[in-house]
Amino acid sequence: MHPLATLPKTPEPGRRLTGVTADPEAPVASRWSSWSAPLVAIAVGLLLWQAVVWSAWKPEWVLPGPRPVMLRLWSELRSGEVFAAARITLGRAALGFVIAVLCGTSLGIAMSKLRFVRNALSGVIAGLQTMPSVVWFPLAILLFQLGETGIQFVIVLGAAPSIAVGLVSAVDHVPPLLERVGRTMGARGFTLFRRVVFPAALPGYVAGLKQGWAFSWRSLMAGELMVFMADKPSIGARLHFARELSDAEGLLAWMIVVLSIGIVVDLAVFGRIEHSLRARRGLSEER
Repeated sequence: MHPLATLPKTPEPGRRLTGVTADPEAPVASRWSSWSAPLVAIAVGLLLWQAVVWSAWKPEWVLPGPRPVMLRLWSELRSGEVFAAARITLGRAALGFVIAVLCGTSLGIAMSKLRFVRNALSGVIAGLQTMPSVVWFPLAILLFQLGETGIQFVIVLGAAPSIAVGLVSAVDHVPPLLERVGRTMGARGFTLFRRVVFPAALPGYVAGLKQGWAFSWRSLMAGELMVFMADKPSIGARLHFARELSDAEGLLAWMIVVLSIGIVVDLAVFGRIEHSLRARRGLSEER
């Protein structure tokens, strides 16, 4: 008998492996692991918060503990004030982010395709990306007064450079072999970019979108703290009023709302997009 005859044969393409049984508890364990780690982190954070309160570093009217803050947050939720303020803030965030995506994507495509545009704007875009968003508000107020347009102006300037830089970086890391294959198959110009380069750069572009959202969310919060309107009680306006009234419980409660919205958007929107991209490319979730 040939010495290799005893080795298992490679299964034919399209046939499933037999004799290998999946662990029925594996999906349950995976879901529990994905939920247990954040819960443990939250519990540790609350314990550290309570420990600082117990240390009497600051009086409780300045730094209240988790229990009174959570009770205040529950009261704001039951009254509907959180949802009313979140609707105003998220509406502003969505509008500003969509405009920033359109501007940043167009600019990124132009920089990645036209060498002259890239050489002219790369330094300027890098400088705009590093500028704190609060620096733009005096100019926004001067140009657009105290209103929605000024807030949107700052959101776009805060997010669009990050989106453009993310797209340019993602295109730069596309393997040249893919472009040569696309040209061999007849793709040229914008068709090559749309059907070959951009799909290959999509993970990096999504990372740029995620960073752009973070910048836009920060810019919006800074804007609502500086520019607030009495007829639109947004989350930033609630934070401003809590600070002016020295309402520490309300201030911390609304800070938790801001943090929670950021986490939910990251997991529910960008997390699902990244998961879908990995699944389409056959990448394992386990690292």
